[in-house]
Amino acid sequence: MNFIRGKREQAEAERADGVAGSTPARRSVLGGLAALPVLYTVASATPALASPAAGPGGVTTTAADDLVRGQERRYNAPLLTAGTRLRLPAGVTAVPVLDYYRRPRLARAASAWPHIKAADGTTVDASVIPDRGAPTRVAMASGFTEGWYELTHAGGRADRVTWDARKLPYLFVYGEFGGTDEEPFRSQFYSLALQPMSRNPYLH
Repeated sequence: MNFIRGKREQAEAERADGVAGSTPARRSVLGGLAALPVLYTVASATPALASPAAGPGGVTTTAADDLVRGQERRYNAPLLTAGTRLRLPAGVTAVPVLDYYRRPRLARAASAWPHIKAADGTTVDASVIPDRGAPTRVAMASGFTEGWYELTHAGGRADRVTWDARKLPYLFVYGEFGGTDEEPFRSQFYSLALQPMSRNPYLH
């Protein structure tokens, strides 16, 4: 089913599922928004879980550089907990985005998902959500022959999001787990954001 929601339903879902409605300030580097037709759907055994960051069209674009973005979905505590698992299709690779809050740039090499480098330089299994206080994880995933991801929560709930990988072949993966001391985070945020994109915005 297509995911479209009014403001009242959006607010109720955020309270029920612990999903945020605002975007980290650093994400503004990706440009302004303009609605296009819906390109992805969500399936779940429970009510829809997240609020769209874009308009009701479901896909946004920046006119300046022709970057098309699918709806961003954000998962926060208490729904998001240590041990929650993020599953992606086989064959996907991920390139870490280094120094995300100051001077974001891609790492030199990609690795097979789910292995990526976290902000402290350690290689982690990005498919498993860590305990609070873990370093930030930011990466661009690519190699999607099918556009989907599935988040399995500790309580057993599984949320699967799908999109058209021919139009949006990249997935931005942003995990902030309370390990960032600098403003405006101050170790307070514990969230995972996922957003399909038409290209890697960090490539020159």
